[in-house]
Amino acid sequence: MPGITEIRVAGFGGQGVILSASVLGKAGSVFEGGFATMCQAFGPEARGGACSAQLILSDKPILYPYVTRPDVLVVMSQEAYTKFVPDLKDDGILIVERDLVRISHVKSGQKLYSVPATRIAEQIGKRIVLNIVMVGFFAAVTNVVNADSVRKAVEDSVPPSFKELNLQAFDKGYEYGQQRFAQFASGESIEEVAAETMESA
Repeated sequence: MPGITEIRVAGFGGQGVILSASVLGKAGSVFEGGFATMCQAFGPEARGGACSAQLILSDKPILYPYVTRPDVLVVMSQEAYTKFVPDLKDDGILIVERDLVRISHVKSGQKLYSVPATRIAEQIGKRIVLNIVMVGFFAAVTNVVNADSVRKAVEDSVPPSFKELNLQAFDKGYEYGQQRFAQFASGESIEEVAAETMESA
């Protein structure tokens, strides 16, 4: 985890956005000995409203805790994509929930990776763990934190009764991410994402 990495995770309430960012922050700080800050924002609704988390990971103390231009943007809703994608760095990484987000534009230097996290979570048996599927996918397609550290952070962040389910969700997301990264090392195109979305409809 060299230097400073700015990450924004966004979606709607009930998707586990904050837990996703918390897990990644714990992986980078507690399990890799770095530094992390996290800020979160909610809409007025208890569930279904806009929700986002700003996470900064660094190998040095962090002086400013707010994300300005994220290196990595993880979006799990169309609203989040529309609101936050303009801020993504020109060479940043965009990670989207394939079935919930329609991509309209990706700059030439940006990398796009998509994952049907909700479908994968449903196959496991609980839609609610889609956020941990996203975390596993994140670990596979970015080089921000070590996958073993993220898996340990997942295990350390969920109730004991849900530990096995969440670890399974992480493993499935990570495996899917490894496959996608091998297939699209430089990122996917909008056309590829759109084509696979149509095939799965």
